[in-house]
Amino acid sequence: MESEPWTIETIRDALGSPTLASRFIGEINRAPAHEVLAVFARWQGVAERALAAAERAEALAAADDRGEELSGVDRTDEVLAAAERIRARRGAA
Repeated sequence: MESEPWTIETIRDALGSPTLASRFIGEINRAPAHEVLAVFARWQGVAERALAAAERAEALAAADDRGEELSGVDRTDEVLAAAERIRARRGAA
């Protein structure tokens, strides 16, 4: 996407989710003229992050297919902390 300018169509397509695309189209269509560029810029950022995440996911999938260790994917500590918070809330109820 770096070589071509962003358009409403390319943002919509890059979002990768019909729900997000519909939300974007609705917001851009309802935006007053003086807010259109700000709405466009905000959604362009969302689209850029979505594309970057998709590229990262593809790279991780390729590495996994090759049997490589997936760096930056270990979420064990986060999952354990979330589980502990849930258990604590259940115990307090």
